[in-house]
Amino acid sequence: MNIKKQDREFDLLKKTYMKLYGNQGYWERLIKLMERYREERPEYLKKMDKEEANWYQKADVVGLTLYIDLFAGDIQGFIDRVWYLKELGITFIHFMPLLESRKGNSDGGYAVKDYKSIEPSLGTMEDFERLLEILRRNGIRTCIDFVINHTAKEHEWAIKAAKGIKKYENMYLIYDSDEIPKAFEQTVPQVFPETSPGNFTYYEELGKWVFTTFNEFQWDLNFKNPYVFEQIVDILLFWGNKGINVIRLDAIPFIWKTLGTSCRNLPEVHTLLFMIQKIVQYVSPSYIILGEAIVQSSEIVKYFGEDEQECQLMYNAAMMVNIWNALATRDIGLLKIDQDRFKLPSWGTWINYLRCHDDIGWGFNEEAIESMGLMPEMHKQFLINFYRGEFPGSFAKGELYQFNPQTLDARNSGTLGSLAGLEKAKLELNHDLKLLAYKRIKLIYGLLFASSGIPLIYSGDELAVLNDYSYKEDPNKSHDSRWVHRSRFDWEKAKNRNKDSSSECVIFQSLKKLIEVRKSNEIFKSSISVNTIETNNRSVYSFFKIKDKQSFVGIFNFSDKRQVINKKIFTKREIKFPKKDMITERKIDMQKDELILEPYDFFWLM
Repeated sequence: MNIKKQDREFDLLKKTYMKLYGNQGYWERLIKLMERYREERPEYLKKMDKEEANWYQKADVVGLTLYIDLFAGDIQGFIDRVWYLKELGITFIHFMPLLESRKGNSDGGYAVKDYKSIEPSLGTMEDFERLLEILRRNGIRTCIDFVINHTAKEHEWAIKAAKGIKKYENMYLIYDSDEIPKAFEQTVPQVFPETSPGNFTYYEELGKWVFTTFNEFQWDLNFKNPYVFEQIVDILLFWGNKGINVIRLDAIPFIWKTLGTSCRNLPEVHTLLFMIQKIVQYVSPSYIILGEAIVQSSEIVKYFGEDEQECQLMYNAAMMVNIWNALATRDIGLLKIDQDRFKLPSWGTWINYLRCHDDIGWGFNEEAIESMGLMPEMHKQFLINFYRGEFPGSFAKGELYQFNPQTLDARNSGTLGSLAGLEKAKLELNHDLKLLAYKRIKLIYGLLFASSGIPLIYSGDELAVLNDYSYKEDPNKSHDSRWVHRSRFDWEKAKNRNKDSSSECVIFQSLKKLIEVRKSNEIFKSSISVNTIETNNRSVYSFFKIKDKQSFVGIFNFSDKRQVINKKIFTKREIKFPKKDMITERKIDMQKDELILEPYDFFWLM
């Protein structure tokens, strides 16, 4: 960043900061903090900042998300298994929470006790730094979670706040009476109405009310306090200088609270993200911000920023929902509509996924559903029941999450293999159903890896693991069905990945091939946009990409029946044949003006 641009960027940052906080003293402290971290940044990271600021948009970025303890026990166990990541072709690891969290229920690690310490059961900071170095030498970049909306009530700040120390009380939203909490409750929705009703917790021993959006033991931070912002920036830059490549900012829609609003997606949230991005760009330009906002798609895209950067990466939750919807309905309408719905800024890149550590919430495009002649609430009930395995003809086996007996609202949990039909096929000892399940899994991964963005696999899904119902026997987990897909990695089953007749081998080797092909071709760079092709077939989704006179065509049959499409849909787009399928190397010439797709077939044509 040259001096002239620096001055302009600093002027913009200062103007924004002063408008929000109006505190010259804290502004000067913030500048000193930035300068210190910039000076202390290791040379290898400074080199990366100069040469690889846009690394996240390259075709060879393929991710795996996991819990270290479930995958390998601890950090040393993970180091011993880096070979597995290399074998599959992974170049990006998305670590689930690994910072020190409270004992007992920690909301899966999202109740952080110390932002600058590793969870002791996993190892030490020195262990983690050694892991980062090993991953870097193996060409694998890393992402960690940063929970910025709240801390554990056991965090040092919260402990001091509970003692009545004003400086730390002001870091949270703490009230002496219930007047303001009751006013907030009038407009703020509840996140977990069944297990954690309300947005406040009253502590008798303190005689105070505390804003606790998620759980009683998670105290919301007060971002109206510039000291809170300063401390969050300090932690953010601390991890950037440790060599983390991506920081995931958790629950960003919630971080600003204003009376009389929903306290969701407020303008000040975007202001905070804009400032964070400016600060990171000054100190560590190759350090990337991933935002977590599981809200409507029209709100998610705003977190990329419009005229100015906020987050470079966001989760493509709509794509996940639309893929599962297409499998259940054999209709690609939602996929097609949402693909063309938003144009991302040049820096904006989706993280595309089929499953994650969380449940599937059916937040689809309701206007699109209505345009297809369906009623949104009824369609949601259909999907809930289909992926529970209770709808006639369903191939899925899943669990309900956060079921509301009054409204029948719920979300769904389950591994990719079980939701895609493999568990049911194995229970019924039905070989034909098992083959169809394999084809479904290959199909949706084929779409995921061909799409624009970073593909992210949830650990275990690459081996087609099935639901693990043992969580019901653990009193600490039995209330949370998400543990059905958070099982310990089965290294005995992983040995089957090279045994031809096993499910593990079928899926692992298929993914390995997709990854290999994707990484070797620039057409899969995230900066290359996707153009939807109208196939005139409700079950067949297709798109093309163009780069340097090369064209790629993806064709995906979401039906369990054979489908036929006409060559004209491609020729009118000036897409020429013959082409070769990049996966099977089969030549597709369309001499008869038709392309036949068997059930769940897909093609990657170049």
